[in-house]
Amino acid sequence: MNIIKTILKLAAGLIIGASAGMIFVTLGIVIFTDMSFDTFLHKLATINISDGITGGAIGVLSAIIAVPLLVLIHEGGHIVCGLISGYRFVSFRIFNMTLIKDNGRLRIKRYAIAGTGGQCLLTPPDKPDDKVPVILYNSGGVLANLLALIAALAILLTVELKTFVHEFILIFIFIDIIFIIINGVPMKVGGISNDAMNVLSLSRNKLARRGFIMQLRANALIQEGIRPKDMPREWFIDTGAVNYKDALEFSMDMMRASRLLDMMQWEEAYRLFDEFYRHKSEIIPIYAKEVECELLFTSLVTGRIEQARELFTDELKKYITQYQSMMSSKPRVLCAVALFMEHDRAKALSIYESVQRHSDDYLMQGEVLSDLDIMKTILNDNTAEDCVASLA
Repeated sequence: MNIIKTILKLAAGLIIGASAGMIFVTLGIVIFTDMSFDTFLHKLATINISDGITGGAIGVLSAIIAVPLLVLIHEGGHIVCGLISGYRFVSFRIFNMTLIKDNGRLRIKRYAIAGTGGQCLLTPPDKPDDKVPVILYNSGGVLANLLALIAALAILLTVELKTFVHEFILIFIFIDIIFIIINGVPMKVGGISNDAMNVLSLSRNKLARRGFIMQLRANALIQEGIRPKDMPREWFIDTGAVNYKDALEFSMDMMRASRLLDMMQWEEAYRLFDEFYRHKSEIIPIYAKEVECELLFTSLVTGRIEQARELFTDELKKYITQYQSMMSSKPRVLCAVALFMEHDRAKALSIYESVQRHSDDYLMQGEVLSDLDIMKTILNDNTAEDCVASLA
C-alpha cells in the first residue's frame, strides 16, 4: 500500500510539474518574446508527445533545483545584511540541514521548524535594545531575492539560451516572484509571521522588538551550550499581560517558562504552561504544540496524571515523534511518560541513555544539558518513585 501511495504521489507530482512547466513556459514566451499567443498555440499543437514529456520533466527538474537555490539565496541575504548590521553568525539552515560554528569550526546538524524552509540565526550586537538594528537583517532575504530576480531577467532578455536553460530561467523567475510575495508582503505563513510582518511589528512594537532580540541572544547561547537558568535573569522578567497573538512578544513568556523548567521549579512552570494552554487558539501552531508538550511534562512531574493522559493524544504523539531526533526536549517528555504514566522505569532509563549517547548530535546543546539533568533528576528522585508507586 505504501509503495502504491508513493507511486501515485510521484505521478501526481510529475503531472503537476509538467503542467506548471508548460504554464511558465507559455507565460514566459508570451511576455518576454515577440511571439503572439496564437502563434505559440499553433506551434504547441505540432509538438509530439515525447517532446511534451521531455519539457515537463525539464520543468520538474528545474523546480527541484530552483527551490533550494532560492532558499539559499534568501537566507544568504539575511546573513549578509545581518553581518553588515553588526550581528555575529550562529547558524544557517536549509530545510533540516543546519550549518553551525562549533568551537571555531563549521559543522552540519539536523534541525527543522514546521512552516519554514530555511532560517538564518545571528546574534545581535551588544547594544541597548533600542540601538540594535533590526530592519536590514529582516529585509535581507527579500532584497537578495529581488537581486536574483533582476539578474535572472537580465540573463533572459540579453543572452541567447538553449531551450532547457531558457525554461529553467523562466521557472526560476516565477518561483522567485512567489518567494518575494510570500516574504515581502506582510502575512502569516503556517501561522508564522513572514519577514515583512516582522519588519512592521519590530518597527512599531517595543515589546516585540525586545522579544526578537532576546530570542536571538538566548538561541545563540543555547546553541553554544549555555542553559536557560545560567543566562542573565533580566532576560526573563515578567512583562505583565501576555499578548498571545504576537509571536515575538509571546516568545519572552515561553523563555520565562522554559527557565522555570530548567530550574526544576515544576509547580511554577506548570501554572504558566496551564495558563498558556487555555489560550492555545491564539498562539501560533508551533508554540501551541510546544505548550502542549511542556504542560504534559509538568502535569506528570507534579502528579496530575489524569490531565497528562488527556493531553497525550495521538496528534501530540505524532508531533513528539516528528521532532524527537532533533529536539532533546521530546525524549525528555517521553521519559516522563514512561516513568509516571506507563510505570516503566527501564524504558525511561533507556530513553535517557539514548539522549546521552547522541547528545552531541543535537543542535541546541544548552537544551540537551538541561534535559539530561532533568531526566536524571526524575529518574533518581525518590519522591517521583513514591508518586509512581502510589499510583500503581
